[in-house]
Amino acid sequence: MSDGLSPEARRLCDAMTAGFPAPGDAAALRAAAVPGPPGPAVASVYDTVADGVPVRVYDPAPGADDRPLVVYFHGGGWVMCGLDTHDALCRRLAVDSGAVVVSADYRLAPEHPWPAAPDDALTVLLWARAQAPALGCDPDRVVMAGDSSGGNLAAVTTLRAPELVSGQLLFYPPLDASMASASVETYAEGHFHTAAHMAWYWDQYGGDPAHPHVSPLHAPDLSGLPPTLIVLADCDVLRDEGLAYGRRLAAAGVDCTVQLHPGVFHGFLGLPLPAGSAALRAAAQWVAARE
Repeated sequence: MSDGLSPEARRLCDAMTAGFPAPGDAAALRAAAVPGPPGPAVASVYDTVADGVPVRVYDPAPGADDRPLVVYFHGGGWVMCGLDTHDALCRRLAVDSGAVVVSADYRLAPEHPWPAAPDDALTVLLWARAQAPALGCDPDRVVMAGDSSGGNLAAVTTLRAPELVSGQLLFYPPLDASMASASVETYAEGHFHTAAHMAWYWDQYGGDPAHPHVSPLHAPDLSGLPPTLIVLADCDVLRDEGLAYGRRLAAAGVDCTVQLHPGVFHGFLGLPLPAGSAALRAAAQWVAARE
């Protein structure tokens, strides 16, 4: 087992791992996925329904106009988590970027396997673009964003409707169901998010592993996609597929930035680690610059 974590991250990783269930029991994993500390105050936060999909809307400055609009998909292996577990993260993103954030409560596996989640994701994108003027946002400044499995949904939605998206913000996304990269073996155990968990999540999610709307890394053509920011943890089974996607995007002529954070593990964005705060601030600045 390779380590590579900072002392602070190692202590946090060990504490989280001790209380986290093994793969195989969706109910136990969902029970363990509890919200962390509350996020900052946001001027307006409300729940509504986007053509059948529950969403939560965060507006840091009601009455403003022509702002970016972020459609956010939460992580959790397509099996767990929801609006409440990612509430603090969405609050911080809205406040720091000045954008309206629409967080999607998409259907979860195994009860609703692929393509339920990506279909919900596309539904929310279409709804958000239609609602953009009423939300004080520019419909041509819509960013797809998500962490972990939500990053996969953001990437898939961008592949499905690139003309509707001005940017994609991907935090440590799973992009290849084959799990064939070297980092899967290097960080298979001991870094909270294990290879066994990831394999089980993929099994619950379903779909053809070679389909680009399951595994975006398998998409035959990435040209024409919007500017992209990929944020990765160095000590993560998903690191190498994120790096590979970044290389493919750049080779296809896409404006792509990859930020690889050393000494941290999967999920660091929402944790009390300096790298998490720095990554979120940088992501918010990137969102604010979308045109």
